[in-house]
Amino acid sequence: MRAVPPPWICHNRPVRLLRLLCLALLAFACRAAEPRFTAELWSDIRPIYAKTLEHPFLKGLSDGSLPRSRFQFYLIQDAQYLRAFARALSVLAAKSPRDDWAATLNRHAASSIESERQLHESILRSFGVPPAAALAAPMAPVNYAYTNHLLAVAYQQPFARGLAALLPCYWIYWEAGKELKKKGSKDPDYQRWIDLYSGEDYGKVVQQVLDMMDSEAARLDADSRRAVKALFRTSARYEWMFWDMAWREEKWQPEVP
Repeated sequence: MRAVPPPWICHNRPVRLLRLLCLALLAFACRAAEPRFTAELWSDIRPIYAKTLEHPFLKGLSDGSLPRSRFQFYLIQDAQYLRAFARALSVLAAKSPRDDWAATLNRHAASSIESERQLHESILRSFGVPPAAALAAPMAPVNYAYTNHLLAVAYQQPFARGLAALLPCYWIYWEAGKELKKKGSKDPDYQRWIDLYSGEDYGKVVQQVLDMMDSEAARLDADSRRAVKALFRTSARYEWMFWDMAWREEKWQPEVP
């Protein structure tokens, strides 16, 4: 004798649909409840970020005590950093598994050169430094090491690892900008810098990259996730070193005539 199917399958389609909908909602809720991979990344570098906020360079931006010569040194080095950062973004865009991500990263590459450079150049002009002189200055050792780290990972490693290496530059600046915004700065030039990186527009840019990282992480195995975390942590350390480099106005050693 043929088995009779349960009534909710054949005789009560609305009940069946409701059951399937509930199962789908439950699955979605479970996925939504899972911690974002980027939360794991941030948790891993929280001690580094805490040290970053304590650095006298950032504290000096907020209270206005940062010597102008050190801020000038930082701006000149950052202008050169952004050129390499934009190239790394373009390389990463070419490796992107999604066309919309590629378009976004290419836009970021153009923006990092245009909008941030405009701020740097306007402040440097007020210091009496023409843009050509800033670009002609040699890279300091930490800047040279950091940019070569980013370019090497972007060229040689898979997309997710390249994204992880670039992410601290986005994310730490946003978090530090928001923190400094709470106090503001007595110096108008320092306040302009704080306003840029604490602004809503910049926050939207950072969120785009965070969403990419979370989406890409869902496809990674455990070994790849560990590699991503290691690269993220290395770049987070370089971010601290970059501000420390500017604070010390770092020079190549040994100095020779």
